[in-house]
Amino acid sequence: MPLNLAPNIADPDGFYQELIDSQRDLDEQSAALMNARLVLLLANHVGDRDTLSEALRLARPPSG
Repeated sequence: MPLNLAPNIADPDGFYQELIDSQRDLDEQSAALMNARLVLLLANHVGDRDTLSEALRLARPPSG
């Protein structure tokens, strides 16, 4: 399954606000842990290893 890069979230601004609000009272370490858990939950939901590998490649900042 190829990675869908087209906008695909209903109410993206609302989701972004919910994401920010969900971390508002967390310290930096707790927010990082929450983000890691969120990535793992969503990766499990996607499930397709090739798609996950592509996402990892695209998410990594360019070297240089």
